[in-house]
Amino acid sequence: MRLTRRLAAAALLAAPLLVPASARAADDPAVQTVRDLYAAFSAALKDGPGSLPARVEAVGPAIEKAFDFPAMARVAVGPKWSSFTPEQQAAVTDAFKRSLTVTYANRLARAAGGKFDVTPKVEERGSQRVVPTRVTAADGDDSEVDFVVNAESRIQDVLLNGDVSEIAAQRNALSAPLKSGGADGVVKFLRQRADGMLAAKPTP
Repeated sequence: MRLTRRLAAAALLAAPLLVPASARAADDPAVQTVRDLYAAFSAALKDGPGSLPARVEAVGPAIEKAFDFPAMARVAVGPKWSSFTPEQQAAVTDAFKRSLTVTYANRLARAAGGKFDVTPKVEERGSQRVVPTRVTAADGDDSEVDFVVNAESRIQDVLLNGDVSEIAAQRNALSAPLKSGGADGVVKFLRQRADGMLAAKPTP
């Protein structure tokens, strides 16, 4: 009887170790962050792509919840961030958030009729986790999209096909306005970019 009890206790202690890695990953808050984001994307596209302003309104709250925009803006600006006043940092962050939200809502048009698949397999990179996903367009074209999620389970970068960093692309785009106009130049550039996308005529 004692041996049986000992074996049962040992089995209970070992049980967490026997849970498949995919099951543990599926419960990871980082994975849930991405799933919630994709759920919002799918809901916004259920009746077709609609207009860009409508997509921005539909997915804006989910994007704001999922992304760590203050951290992303700081990294995109680089070392000069520390020279900005708190008011300038807030203005840049707000403009960065709006610009990236409009950018993602704009890109969503291609995904209408397609699907978003989250792979419950998380790669740990220090305090960050990478959540791999695949986005398939209506025409069957697909892309690997990996989300870099921080310890607070908020997205800090997006990698296309494993190596094209959203933050790196943003940093490159901001280098010229940052050099010529500082914080004000960055804010102006980001606002104009968002306004330009919103004002563009939809592709037939």
